[in-house]
Amino acid sequence: MLVRSTVGGTRHTEFMLDPISVRAWRRSPALSVRVRILAAILLVTAAGLAIAGTTAYVVQRERTLSEINAVLTDTVDDVRIVAADSSAVDLRGALRAVIAGVRPATNESTLAVIDGAAALEPRSVDFRLADDELVARSVTETASGEVVLGTVTASGRLLRYVFVPVSVDGDPATGTFIAAFDLNAELQPVSDASRTYLLVGLATLMVVGLVGWVVAGRLLRPIRGLREAAARITASDVSERIPVVGHDDVSALTATVNEMLDRLQGALTGQRQLLDDVGHELKTPITIVRGHLELMNPDSAADVEATRDLTIDELDRMGGLVRDISALAQVERSVLANRRPTDIAALIERVRQKAAALSEHSWVTTATADVVVPVDADKLTQALLQLAANAVTHGPPTGVIELGSAVTADAAGRPRLQLWVRDHGPGISDELLPRIFDRFQRGTRGRGPAGSGLGLAIVAAIAQAHGGTARVAATPGGGATFTIDLPADQELDPKEIRS
Repeated sequence: MLVRSTVGGTRHTEFMLDPISVRAWRRSPALSVRVRILAAILLVTAAGLAIAGTTAYVVQRERTLSEINAVLTDTVDDVRIVAADSSAVDLRGALRAVIAGVRPATNESTLAVIDGAAALEPRSVDFRLADDELVARSVTETASGEVVLGTVTASGRLLRYVFVPVSVDGDPATGTFIAAFDLNAELQPVSDASRTYLLVGLATLMVVGLVGWVVAGRLLRPIRGLREAAARITASDVSERIPVVGHDDVSALTATVNEMLDRLQGALTGQRQLLDDVGHELKTPITIVRGHLELMNPDSAADVEATRDLTIDELDRMGGLVRDISALAQVERSVLANRRPTDIAALIERVRQKAAALSEHSWVTTATADVVVPVDADKLTQALLQLAANAVTHGPPTGVIELGSAVTADAAGRPRLQLWVRDHGPGISDELLPRIFDRFQRGTRGRGPAGSGLGLAIVAAIAQAHGGTARVAATPGGGATFTIDLPADQELDPKEIRS
């Protein structure tokens, strides 16, 4: 952002960064993951190609040099054999026989030196060796009479040579046979192959780069979708989902993020609903307390006492509501980490014994599922006791309240565990039946004081935490049957756990 100001008659111009632009700049990466992945692939590929090409070039070059050295070494033996078989009476005749008998190969030339001067050479060679510097070098290096193998640059060529001293008995002249290869010409095929390899390597890098760019883009497309979706998600809207394409790790990550968004949306929805319900439920007692305090006559002891009793009663009701809300939130946050194999028959019997202390009803067990199922026994006990207390509150003052459990099968043949509490009271009205497990729903029939309306919501939350459901149905002959329906992942055969 450009800012101009005038101070003391002088105009100043300053550049300032917009905070929004700064945040956007910080969020934007200098190099994208796609570019970095492609750069890493190209670097590794280029390094591999360079190592392979360099190794091949060095190996081929050394092999060619070894072959040249072998040919030059063989030439020494050939020279000696031809010179011995020539029966020449002088040095020139012997060297002439050698020049004629030892024919140079491709990119090779020969020369005979007599008394320090170039004397004889073949008529048809690829290049000439009659170079004063090379001749002088041959005389100097063979002065001791030893064969010399070396490399020199002469007449603009890099030569690999061998100097072979030649002499004839009775002839005082000194002679040297020179055979030399043009190394640049011999190594030309290796150089040409290296250049071809370089061009092929560059083309390979281009193809790898193009394919890598396309593949990396397709693989990272879900991640870009994740980033864009995360940018669109706000605290008030988490409905964004990312399409899952393929069956690889990135697709699994996308599915996991979508599941996380589902949980976040459920948590936010539950929070909004809880806040709305709490606000609605607390508004009434607060209004009642405020109204009575405003209308209270402080000069009337009876009015003050009555207002105090009413206020305390409303505050007690609000305290119970807060406790129930806390219990519901704790159940909904629970991940049921304490699931353990539990004997369902023993669980129902413990619940029956505890429920017997709630009232003078006759508590009986009508059916028993003799199975061991991994569940959170404490929370299931809490849910069943809540159903038992609900039956006591809304059922008849006396009579039978039934508890039971059974294993059934769903439509797909998978086992289901059902736990129920049944009373024979007035039942539930048809209007309330569809929403009986909602928060703050209270029945209109009952003998006891009205509760907070969260007990059955806690039961439903415990069932959902186990992957099951809670439902209610009318009991034949009157009353209501509350059932907790859970998936029965049996760990032991029923016949093996009961004797």
